[in-house]
Amino acid sequence: MLMDLRDHARTTGSALKNWFIAQCYDSLAVALMWLVGLWVIHIPWAPLWAVLAGVLQFIPNFGVLLSLIGPALLGAFSSNPVRFFYVLGLFAVIMVMDGLLLQPYLMKRTAKVPFWMALLAPIALGIIIPFWGVLLAPPLLAVIYAFRRKAENTPESGSVG
Repeated sequence: MLMDLRDHARTTGSALKNWFIAQCYDSLAVALMWLVGLWVIHIPWAPLWAVLAGVLQFIPNFGVLLSLIGPALLGAFSSNPVRFFYVLGLFAVIMVMDGLLLQPYLMKRTAKVPFWMALLAPIALGIIIPFWGVLLAPPLLAVIYAFRRKAENTPESGSVG
């Protein structure tokens, strides 16, 4: 009984570690996309806004919106107010690339979650449990697929890993 609990805790901990690594890579990639985009648009303090966007990427739903405020305001009040719309466009491109490509790819690479599941589960859970579903979907998927892999590789299941 105690051995099973330790084994389950180890599997869960390993899965959450892999999810966290994927989240760190995702945050770094988002920060780099912001940095390049803001430099191209000529927004002041681009490195600061990029680092802030990377850190805020860890906060689901609200973090990405908070990362938009500073660059958008600087774009709106710059010598060329059209930069505001460029920042909004950059935000849209980064969020689409991140949500539809980058996050599912990183979950597949680090946590071994199928691409399609990493793409659809946050949407489905977000509909069922609006805030918490989106928040919990990626780490929950990492844990579920870690236990599935473990079950497939046990001698009792008939396949040897």
